[in-house]
Amino acid sequence: MTQRSVMKAVADRLETGWNSAPIIGANTRKAVTPPDGSPYVLVHYPYNTARQLTFGAPGANVWREEGGIRFVLNVRRGAGLDQGFQWAEEIARLFRGKEFDGVQTFAPTSPVIDDDNDDGAYFVMSFVVPYQFDLIG
Repeated sequence: MTQRSVMKAVADRLETGWNSAPIIGANTRKAVTPPDGSPYVLVHYPYNTARQLTFGAPGANVWREEGGIRFVLNVRRGAGLDQGFQWAEEIARLFRGKEFDGVQTFAPTSPVIDDDNDDGAYFVMSFVVPYQFDLIG
């Protein structure tokens, strides 16, 4: 389970550092494709694991969550790759090797380009930024 603190830290970082397209959050009123077909970005947390790092201090041990932040870029189909790659580079730069609000991020993967990118009116590119987050408990 991705910690709420991680999701908030990522959302805050995107809100203050990137404004090239709307970010559509999960389970919100904005969680539908824009009716005008305009580009947008989704943020997913597809995997994570947690493990105990320290022992012997009940209630004060360190637990480490490791996972991935998946950015799904939805750009206009047929418009070429420039916009999607530009957005991917901007977001990757914002998260590559950073520490913020207790979250540490690492090297992003490259956006996936294959036969599955076409989705209706959109060309969908995604990539993942690995992260870790320590909590006390």
